[in-house]
Amino acid sequence: MAYDHALAERIRERAAVICPIPAIEKKMFGGIAWFIGGNMAVGVSKDDLIVRMGQDAAAEALGRPYVEPFGPAGRPMKGWVRVTPPALQDARVFDDWLRLGLDFAAALPPK
Repeated sequence: MAYDHALAERIRERAAVICPIPAIEKKMFGGIAWFIGGNMAVGVSKDDLIVRMGQDAAAEALGRPYVEPFGPAGRPMKGWVRVTPPALQDARVFDDWLRLGLDFAAALPPK
């Protein structure tokens, strides 16, 4: 399964600016993900941005346009959302999504 390489490059460029802790990049499940302290923060699956943000923030985010539950085989994972391409066009909005995932992962205990 392919993933959007242009979206991955945007994450590479912006993550280094947004987060003072370097994010480690790993290919997984046909996509690519970024980890902080061993905790997944954001990723790319097909052409969508996957963001880990905790259960309360994810529940709130699901009320926004172009945001869907994320999970394998139709089973949503608590604390994760899928942000579809129309929501990622604006650079500030894109940065806000990245910041949510990066900050959440940075606040977790390292693995």
